[in-house]
Amino acid sequence: MATVNVHEAKTHLSRLLERVQAGEEVVIARAGTPVAKLVRILPKPRRTPGLWVGQWIPGQDWDSPELNEEIAVEFESGGLFPPSDDVR
Repeated sequence: MATVNVHEAKTHLSRLLERVQAGEEVVIARAGTPVAKLVRILPKPRRTPGLWVGQWIPGQDWDSPELNEEIAVEFESGGLFPPSDDVR
């Protein structure tokens, strides 16, 4: 990991970015004290639609009236979402 001062970073930013793009990390220091790090940003992997199809099967009672009633009671009593003091 290379360390450069602020003046050198401003003067040679394009060169530093090439080094970072190649996988190196560069620390920028002010008066010898590290203040920032240049690191490569990797692209996010593309999501594949339908990847989880057939991987999860809901239980037989997922839509039962008893379960729905239990959730409604919890919701209304504040058990699921307790009241917040931060009202905007």
